[in-house]
Amino acid sequence: MRREEIISHKIDWVTVLIYGLMVFWGWLNIYSATYDETQSIFDLSLNSGRQMMFIITSSILILAILIIDMRFYETFAYIIYGVILFLLLLVPFIGKEVGGNRAWLGVGSFGVQPSEFAKFATALAAAKFIGTIGFRMDNIRNQIVLFAIIAGPILLILLQKDYGTAMVFMVFLLVFYREGMSPFLLLVGLGVGVIFILTLLVENNWILFGIIGAAWGILMYMNRRKKIRRLGIITAGALVLAFTITSVEFIFDNLLEEHHQKRVMVLINPELDQLGAGYHVYQSKVAIGSGGVIGKGFLKGTQTKLKFVPEQYTDFIFCTIGEEHGWIGSLLMVSLFMSLLLRVVFIAERQKNRFARVYGYSVACIFFFHFATNIAMTIGLFPVIGIPLPFFSYGGSSLWSFTILLFILLKLDAHRMHVLQRL
Repeated sequence: MRREEIISHKIDWVTVLIYGLMVFWGWLNIYSATYDETQSIFDLSLNSGRQMMFIITSSILILAILIIDMRFYETFAYIIYGVILFLLLLVPFIGKEVGGNRAWLGVGSFGVQPSEFAKFATALAAAKFIGTIGFRMDNIRNQIVLFAIIAGPILLILLQKDYGTAMVFMVFLLVFYREGMSPFLLLVGLGVGVIFILTLLVENNWILFGIIGAAWGILMYMNRRKKIRRLGIITAGALVLAFTITSVEFIFDNLLEEHHQKRVMVLINPELDQLGAGYHVYQSKVAIGSGGVIGKGFLKGTQTKLKFVPEQYTDFIFCTIGEEHGWIGSLLMVSLFMSLLLRVVFIAERQKNRFARVYGYSVACIFFFHFATNIAMTIGLFPVIGIPLPFFSYGGSSLWSFTILLFILLKLDAHRMHVLQRL
C-alpha cells in the first residue's frame, strides 16, 4: 500500500474533524474580537486575516507530518529536542521583545516563539527515553534523566520570565505517573501549591504547621507496620511542606515580579485592584456574564467591540465566546475540548508501541493544562499567566505547535492501524 493511501485510510478522521471545527470557530472568534465593518475577514491587516495565513501554513505542516515516515519522530527525537533547546538558549541574547517578554526569534514583523515548540519536542524526547528497551520507571537514574529532560526547557523559559509556559512542563509528571512513577512527588507538589496559597491567606503559620503535623501523625500511624523507608519518605514530604511555609515570603517578595505578585493577590482578593492588576479578570467576568444563556450574537458583543478586555483575541478569547454565544456556546466549546481530550486518551491507550503511548498521554496532558488553566484564568479561578487557548487564541507559533503536537500522534496512530491490517 502506498504512503498516500495509508494517510487517507488510516488516519483518525474523528479527531481531524474536531480539530477542524475548533480551528474554524477560533478563527471566527478572532475576527469578532477585532471586528471592523469596513474590512473583510480575510484582510491581512486584521488578526483574522493573518490567522488565516497561519491556518493555511498549518495545513502544509499537517501534510508534511503525515508524509514523513513515522520512524523519523522516534529516531530523531533527541535531535529535535536539542535543536529546540538551542533556540531557547538564543532567545535571551538575540530574541526580540513582544508584549514585554523577550521570548521571540525573528526578523521584522515575523517571529516564532521557541517555547511553544518545546512542548512537542519535550514530549518526543521523554517518550523516546521511556520507550527504550529495558526501561524501568522505579529506577532512580531513569527518573533523574526524565526530570532533566523537562527541567531543560523549564529553566531556559524561566530566563525569558515566561512563568506560564514554564508551568506547562510540570504536566509531564502526570505522564510519568501513568508509566509507573510513585505518586509521592505528585502529592508533595500538590501539597506545596495548596500550602503556598494558604500561607498567603492565613497570618498565623503555626496553624499550618499544626495541620502538617496532624497529617504526618496520621500517615505515620497508618504506616506503622510498613518499612522504615516508607516512613522516611513521609517525613521528607512533611519537611518539604514545612520548608515551603517558611520560604513563601522570600519567594513572593524576591523571586516574583511585581505584576506577578499583584496577580496572585488579586486571585486571593478579587476586589483588591479592579482598575489595575485585576482589570483583565474583572472585565473578563463582566463580558462572559453579560452573554447570558444564548449570548448577544456573532459580532454583537458590546464588551468586545468597545475593547474593555485587553488581549481578548489571544489569552482572553474565551470572553468573546461567552459574551456572543452565551452559556450554550461556552458549553459547546468545552464539549469540543472534552471530546478532543477523550479522543487523544483513547488513541494513546490503544497504542502497542510504548513510545507512541507515552507521546499520546503527553499530548493529552498538555492540551488539558492549557484548556483548564486558560478557562480558569478568564473566570478568576487562576492567576493570569499568559496561557493561550489551543486552536482558538490568535498566534502562529501557538497554532503551529499545537497542530504539530496533535498530528504527530495521528501519524503514529495511522501507522499502528496499518500494521494491524497487515497482520
